[in-house]
Amino acid sequence: MAGPSAPQEFLKAENVGLRMRLQQSVIDAQVLLARAGIEAEQRETADRLQKLIVEELHHRIKNTLATVSAIASQSLRTATDLEHGQQAIEGRLLALGRAHDLLLQAQWSSASLAHIVQGATEPYDSKGDGRISIQGADLRIVSGAVIALAMTLNELCTNTTKFGALSVPAGRVEIAWTVDSGNERLHLTWTEKGGPAVTAPTRRSFGTRLIETLGKQLNGTVETAYDSKGFIYALDVPLNSLKPPE
Repeated sequence: MAGPSAPQEFLKAENVGLRMRLQQSVIDAQVLLARAGIEAEQRETADRLQKLIVEELHHRIKNTLATVSAIASQSLRTATDLEHGQQAIEGRLLALGRAHDLLLQAQWSSASLAHIVQGATEPYDSKGDGRISIQGADLRIVSGAVIALAMTLNELCTNTTKFGALSVPAGRVEIAWTVDSGNERLHLTWTEKGGPAVTAPTRRSFGTRLIETLGKQLNGTVETAYDSKGFIYALDVPLNSLKPPE
């Protein structure tokens, strides 16, 4: 009896061991499949993110190139000579570059309105003599509004140094803004004082059309006044055109 039972016990033990190995193999396979599923999901998420980044980059490049093209063509069209056109293009492209620097620092999400104003006006007040005063509560605004405001302020600074308040030693510029919480709007004013008497131009320059167009891009209104005491620019825009979504 002992003889036949030994193989049976051996086979029984082998069956138990085989069953345990099979069970472990199933568990290992399930773990591997789960890991593969996670990795596949991660790869799919990474691929979608990369696609979104490339599409967003493509969109921003197209917008920037369109802006540069408009700046070049319009600046040359209204220039009195080639040198004047070149200076106008260089100034506007530098302003566009400074706006992009601000957005890069803010990771292209939103930027401080106060920093935008300071960055746009600093090259024209490099001596730091306080000829440009800035006053207003800080507000973070979206990338599209950053570029629009930076370009607008560059045009205003360029004009005032050539023809307005900053073209004479006693002149100064006051930039101020307030937020109308009830109506959800931003009111920004540029007021020149102490400069030469100003009169309305006989023709609308590209710079004038630009600041009006940029205001409309923000769904706002732009008003300009050629007062005898100094030029005044007023921008009124809804906050939802400026503030990033919450």
